[in-house]
Amino acid sequence: MSRSALVIGGSRGIGLAVAQRLAADGATVAVASRGGLAPEGLLGVECDVTSGESVDAAFTAVEAAQGPVEILVVNAGITRDTLLLRMAEDDFAATLDTNLTGAYRAAKRAARGMLRAKHGRLIFISSAVAMTGESGQANYAASKAGLVGFARSLARELGPRGITSNVVAPGLTETDMTAALTETQREALLQRVPLGRMAQPEEIAAAVSFLAGDAASYVTGAILPVDGGAGMGH
Repeated sequence: MSRSALVIGGSRGIGLAVAQRLAADGATVAVASRGGLAPEGLLGVECDVTSGESVDAAFTAVEAAQGPVEILVVNAGITRDTLLLRMAEDDFAATLDTNLTGAYRAAKRAARGMLRAKHGRLIFISSAVAMTGESGQANYAASKAGLVGFARSLARELGPRGITSNVVAPGLTETDMTAALTETQREALLQRVPLGRMAQPEEIAAAVSFLAGDAASYVTGAILPVDGGAGMGH
């Protein structure tokens, strides 16, 4: 039987590319999103990571359809960009609740089955911004940096039971979000990338594929940057 994978925040962009790559690798893949949509061949379930009840219901649906989750990829995230002095506390709290506390809710629920099986893969999608910081993204950077400490703590806590916990840190990537950038904004951002281009979602998915597979069975507590060199040294 193929491995059961759940990609939270997998209906588009990086998450969708990850889901499709894991399916191509032979996994049985479910995609969780607020709308519950998924492309043909993948199971779609509704999930709001800001609600513990919604997360539990999503896992219950996936378990009923394809067995306990053996690979969890947490990609759900929002941005509420603005400068610190203009940032409302609600914008800070909402970003952390979705991007960081949402990951806690999902990982805690996934760990139940993984601990019983004494095997599992936890993979968190962070960002190069977590290491470098970015003006106007203090809330987003804080949430994505928090994933690093969270994942590494789980690596120590769950490692003795055969569960790995790792982070992928993408840089500037071609998605709907970056498509909204002006040409001037795009050029300014690319000047900071040694490879001089944006990543494709499939390149992020390849890193997740590695961490989810047998070749990475001795890799845990790691940050795998896929950022064209933008964050090197951090």
